[in-house]
Amino acid sequence: MEASKSTTAATSPSSTDLQLLPPPPEFDSHLSSLIYGLSQQVQGAMENMLKMTNEVDQSSAEVTEEIEKCKDSTLEKKKVLEEEKEHFEKAAYTVLDMLNNGNSR
Repeated sequence: MEASKSTTAATSPSSTDLQLLPPPPEFDSHLSSLIYGLSQQVQGAMENMLKMTNEVDQSSAEVTEEIEKCKDSTLEKKKVLEEEKEHFEKAAYTVLDMLNNGNSR
C-alpha cells in the first residue's frame, strides 16, 4: 500500500506545481479576444456618451439663450405696461381734477 502511495505522489503534480503551469495557448488567445472585444464595446459606449454630452451641452446653451431672450422680452413688456399705467393714472387724475373744478363752480 505504501508503494502505491509513493508512485501516486511521484506521478501526480502537487498543488503548487499546478499553479505554476502556464495556461494553454488557446486560453490566452480566447482571453485576449474577450478583453479586446470588451475594450471595443467600452470605447464605443464612451464615444456615444461623449456625443450625448455634447448634444446636452448644445441644448443647454440653446435653452439658456432662449431664457435670456424671454427675460429681455418680459422686462420690455413690463416697462411698456408701467408706462401705460402712468399714462392712465395721469389721465384719471386729470379727469378727476376737471370734475372737481367743474363742481366747485
